[in-house]
Amino acid sequence: MADNIHDTLEDDEIMEPGANWTARIGVSEALRMVEAILFASAEPVTEKALQERLPSGVDVPALLGELQEFYAKRGINLRQVGGAWAFRTAADLAFLMNREAVQQKKLSRAALEVLAIIAYHQPVTRAELEDIRGVETSKGTLDVLMETGWIKFRGRRRTPGRPITYGTTASFLDHFGLQEVRDLPGIDELRGAGLLSARMPANFAVPVPTNDPDELTEDEDPLTDIDLEELGLLTPRVEHD
Repeated sequence: MADNIHDTLEDDEIMEPGANWTARIGVSEALRMVEAILFASAEPVTEKALQERLPSGVDVPALLGELQEFYAKRGINLRQVGGAWAFRTAADLAFLMNREAVQQKKLSRAALEVLAIIAYHQPVTRAELEDIRGVETSKGTLDVLMETGWIKFRGRRRTPGRPITYGTTASFLDHFGLQEVRDLPGIDELRGAGLLSARMPANFAVPVPTNDPDELTEDEDPLTDIDLEELGLLTPRVEHD
């Protein structure tokens, strides 16, 4: 790979057929633009958002692939996070950040169990959580996980009582270095990491998440403004005379 990222591609290698944007800028300039947007953004940036800010005809996926390759062996890496892109500290250098990181309170065993169930079984209701765990789940446990930004209210289940459903967030994926929920470790990985007993029941299985955390399933309804008010996520409307 070339030392200079802007020398790795010719101007016509990242261009849609018939595109005319090279009349104004070249590939090296487009790469600089993508770098600048990603570097300045506090949140991961979607390809759609990049496309809207770049000249028409720019092949955004190709640019991202080039940047990802260039930064693969550097101190920061370009990573895909839940369908968006962001610069993150290289995994093998994370220890350097620990000295300056704010010490966070560790999650309780109950919170970790609830987080794992939500991650693997989403969308899941509180009643379903309790059925899986076999014990009651306190509101405080769910509140703690909501404060971390790792779980969210998804919608309402189309069943009697229309219970709220929970799912994980992009922040959850980002924190645990996952591109999507399908990348959660399977039973062999969990056992290899010592997180499962070697004497598990023969029929024990770890579910494979298949639902997109950002898309409702067929048995979920979206949250309304009234729902959001009840959940404290929306300021109550004031009725005027």
